[in-house]
Amino acid sequence: MKFRTAAIAWTLGIVGCAALSIAAQKKAAAPSGPVVFAQDKGKLAIKLGGQTVGHEEFEIAPSGGGWLAKGTVEIKPPEGPTSKVSGSLALQADGAPISYEWSSQAEKTNGAHILFANGVASITLEMQGARPFQQELSFNSPLIAVLDNNLYHQYAVLARIYDWSKLGVQTFPVLIPQELTPGSITVQSTGPASADGKTYEGLKVNTSDIEILLLLDGHHRLMRLEVPDAKVSVIRE
Repeated sequence: MKFRTAAIAWTLGIVGCAALSIAAQKKAAAPSGPVVFAQDKGKLAIKLGGQTVGHEEFEIAPSGGGWLAKGTVEIKPPEGPTSKVSGSLALQADGAPISYEWSSQAEKTNGAHILFANGVASITLEMQGARPFQQELSFNSPLIAVLDNNLYHQYAVLARIYDWSKLGVQTFPVLIPQELTPGSITVQSTGPASADGKTYEGLKVNTSDIEILLLLDGHHRLMRLEVPDAKVSVIRE
């Protein structure tokens, strides 16, 4: 499992969209543990090398007995056409995913629909001009972090799943929809951190090949995201 540096900057993968099933929506009404989420809504500016290349609007809100984290990002790279990606992640109250819908609109319209149950992700890919492709991935825990290459609000979800009462290094199974390979990430509180003269709570996310720093406010809301190796900054407006 790899986070590709260019993908974190703006690569808008080749898979993307399908509707959330009614059955998956109903499953969200059965919370299985303590509530880790709080309502949040905002807009993020995506910068590459200091230049704004896109914006993302997102919302995390209750949905039935569970929660729904959804967002839409529009990317305007220096070269190439504008692309738009949307994602909708249904979650149990304890952070375990129920389903994920992902859509990409660029030169082609593509889609993915993922259902989660007992640590297994059942994936259906719908790529324009091709027959749907299905695959199942197994994880060692139902508490799976879903981190799309193109939707940064999902790191706000990750910041909520992290157990702040325990702190330290915590490891999570992760699904990156563009990779279609089970992987893992480590997350660790770094204590106070500063940027642009402001003080935040730092949370470091490490994959096999890249490090990401999340800067959170006192309520653990995502305010800023930094990927130094990719020269990417994502800043709440």
